[in-house]
Amino acid sequence: MRGKNVLKRQGKNISVCLVLMLLAVFAVCGCAVSADSPWAQNRKDASAVSSESVNEQMTEQETGESPQTSEGYINESGKYEQSGNAPIHDNQSLYELDDDLKVVTMYLTVQSGNSSDNTDHTWTEINQNSAYYYDELGIERYKVEGILKVGNENGPIIGDFGYDDFTPNVTVTIRGQTSTRSAQKNYRIKIKDGKGSYKDQTVINLNKHVSEGLRFRNKLCYDLMEELPGMMSARTQFVHLYVKDNTAGGSGEYQDYGIYTQVEQINKRYLRNHGLDNNGQLYKINFFEFYRYEDVIVPASSPEYDLDAFESYIEVKGSDDHTKLIRMLDELNDETIPIEQTFSKWFDEENVFSWLAFHILVGNKDTQARNCFIYSPLNVDKWYFISWDNDAAFMDTERQILNWNDGQEWENGISNYWGNTLFRRVLKSDEYRQKLDSKINEFKAIMTPEKINAMVEGYDSVLLPYLQSVPDVYYMRLSFDDRERVKSSIASEIESNYQKYLQTLQNPQPFFIGVPEPTEDGLHISWDVAYDFQNDDVSYTVEVADEYSFQNPILREEGLFIPEITITDELPSGQYFVRVKAEDNKGNSTYAFDSYMGEDGKIYGTKCFYILIDGTIAEDIYVE
Repeated sequence: MRGKNVLKRQGKNISVCLVLMLLAVFAVCGCAVSADSPWAQNRKDASAVSSESVNEQMTEQETGESPQTSEGYINESGKYEQSGNAPIHDNQSLYELDDDLKVVTMYLTVQSGNSSDNTDHTWTEINQNSAYYYDELGIERYKVEGILKVGNENGPIIGDFGYDDFTPNVTVTIRGQTSTRSAQKNYRIKIKDGKGSYKDQTVINLNKHVSEGLRFRNKLCYDLMEELPGMMSARTQFVHLYVKDNTAGGSGEYQDYGIYTQVEQINKRYLRNHGLDNNGQLYKINFFEFYRYEDVIVPASSPEYDLDAFESYIEVKGSDDHTKLIRMLDELNDETIPIEQTFSKWFDEENVFSWLAFHILVGNKDTQARNCFIYSPLNVDKWYFISWDNDAAFMDTERQILNWNDGQEWENGISNYWGNTLFRRVLKSDEYRQKLDSKINEFKAIMTPEKINAMVEGYDSVLLPYLQSVPDVYYMRLSFDDRERVKSSIASEIESNYQKYLQTLQNPQPFFIGVPEPTEDGLHISWDVAYDFQNDDVSYTVEVADEYSFQNPILREEGLFIPEITITDELPSGQYFVRVKAEDNKGNSTYAFDSYMGEDGKIYGTKCFYILIDGTIAEDIYVE
């Protein structure tokens, strides 16, 4: 423990030091205020002692080997074989001492390091470049060294992380992708080897959540997950950050960086702390729809293996033995193998349906092919979903206020996951849909409006004073009146998302439009067949135009029962758009998956293509 290291440096008379330390603790049981507070100009590192200094210091987790949670047997070859489901269980003891409404204060002093560690940069350089700058140059993100101390508004606390550190104990860089374009950055603080840990974590993720106006949705979701069977949560905490910039051009004074949410990093240490197998496979899903991807998803030993290409789909966070992943994808994408056989072998029903049910109910639409991890224990075939990044949850009212195009019906409920091979195959099963429905209703009964409202009010009481103050007040995406409106609507979105889910069960499922092809008979346009759970008759309406409003279409045909059409009139070279809608005989309809990013935002159900001068076709592809 770090507190013991402090005592060791006090001299030979340890017993005297213990007495003095205890007296100091008892002396400040009230509200001790340091005269050298972070609000003072040119503040030096505080050393105030708080009543929390002993009681709230974090001890190391006692985690041994992960418990065996599945039933199974050893086969004739000596290999462990599973039988039935293998439910995953979180380590609930991690959350027992959490105070969801507490704000921890962190004091970060940054300085330039050395070129070998890529820390020879300034704090200005860290904050002025987005992730896309590094992607374009193909270089590692810049870092700086830092001294991190944890405490409260009075200063660092004896026994808490960094109290007795006076040389760099962390490195700091920006984190995230799209969010790095914002003025307020998210930070990844990596504790150096040999410098201990913070709550048994060596990566501290500090998130501003600038993409949403409430700035507590991610924490709300993780706190809800703690109580839901089949779900793996993560520890979160509000953090008030001060930064002293000692790099070139820095002020050398503590600056208030406002409120953040610290989110536990999903890594091997996470697996160990949550009672899982830290020797297993762990991947972060990154635009991965469980297709086979034969040219990229190959063994690490293969001459064709390209880690960068591999991680454009799925990032390696655990073992680099991809054999199990490849075997699972092979069988999942083999339509000759019944999905019941594949699913029961490779996945746990409760975990998958719990993960789906939760994100359907909270409306976290950005989970079709990313924003989660998949994990598999070393000697077990099963794969499990672990959630990551819930900023897009509970966003319907905020989208309306911001005049965002709220998309099409397929972005809700089951349809949102129809483009994913795993979910599409599973959800075609009546039995599996019934199990998902049962889980949705189970979670809906737990996440009541009363519960959601109480949590929302609690978070808001903590955050609002910070959000109304410098610096955060300068970067609010909503007026405080609109924010109040959004906050009051959060609880009702569970029911709204549930009704949208029910509607997607009635609709034809979304589909993809093919790239138009020039033929001897004209321009041939085709699309996939729209699947309908009730086996209703489905017809299609197709439109072609040279502008995406389709007010003056070149072609419009309704009532097509075959998913193709040919335009016999010759079209001149230029930009064109095709839009297709499927409708059953009861009037339920769905547009295609395809979309076009126009000046007015995303245009749904529409594919853009170009007819080139030589008559060939080029598809318009949007890359974020």
